[in-house]
Amino acid sequence: MSDWVVEAQHLRRSFGSKLAVQDVSLAVGPGQAYGLVGPDGAGKTTTMRLLVGALHAERGEVHILGKNLRSAGAAALTHVGYLPQRFSLYSDLTVQENLDFFGTERGITGSALSDRSAELLRFVGLSGFELRQAGQLSGGMKQKLGLACALIHRPRLLLLDEPTGGVDPVTRQDFWKLIIRLLADGVAVVVSTPYMDEAVRCNQIGFMLGGRLLTQGSPRELVSLLAGRILMLAAQPKNTARQVCAADPDVEDVAAFGDRLHLRLRPGAALEGSDSTIARLPGALAAAGAEVLDLRPIQPSLEDVFIALQEGAITVAEDLTAHG
Repeated sequence: MSDWVVEAQHLRRSFGSKLAVQDVSLAVGPGQAYGLVGPDGAGKTTTMRLLVGALHAERGEVHILGKNLRSAGAAALTHVGYLPQRFSLYSDLTVQENLDFFGTERGITGSALSDRSAELLRFVGLSGFELRQAGQLSGGMKQKLGLACALIHRPRLLLLDEPTGGVDPVTRQDFWKLIIRLLADGVAVVVSTPYMDEAVRCNQIGFMLGGRLLTQGSPRELVSLLAGRILMLAAQPKNTARQVCAADPDVEDVAAFGDRLHLRLRPGAALEGSDSTIARLPGALAAAGAEVLDLRPIQPSLEDVFIALQEGAITVAEDLTAHG
């Protein structure tokens, strides 16, 4: 028996001339969360559909609890719950009727289904809404109902395709509290998200772009790729400050983060000393008429790392971890 709940190796899938997923490998163990991060069109949804068998890989293999998805098919998928990106429940059925339908599809009936439905409605916070039509639920409540339906058969693997897209920040936090509780129970979770504050909650993150995994590793390992290379600057006017910083010979990139700028230094640039960027910039900014409010080295963010990977400013020859 494999130590992994899900293991994918060298997945490839194209649509006509477009290569949507190319050479994607990942592995997730019990109680671990793996975050697929990338912009729209990066290949996250296609990867999810390959993992759940909704699409067939042209190359590569997926194993779920040691069973080959290509040959075992239904036997492997009995352990999988899937929440797609778009609401896919029956809008004209009530909350309870949706749970009953998906439970029956999974072979759960009678008192076992009633007990499990009640348990899940309490878990996702929908008790009291059993008779509400699914189409009349708010966006966040629809996602919670979708999660309950995906969990009806107690899956060992849960696949969530951008589960918090389009919902408010409070609902996002509530949804992640549910995910964390599932992880504590040993469920393996693969979640795709465009939000870095969600990705940082995962044990492992895979940055996707153009159908490829640029790299994967733990949040700590990924931010270490830019250790010692990020300065945070708060200055006014910001546009003037940005132009001055971009002209510094040791500044490789300037990115806006709210009202502040993150300056990515070139590899080997000095952080201290009279010839360092941090020593030069205050004078250069003042000469341009910009007021410095704050300037200091900071820990890189996942956004900093992803931007640098996209631009080719950091390269990773292989995954930071060997699936562990």
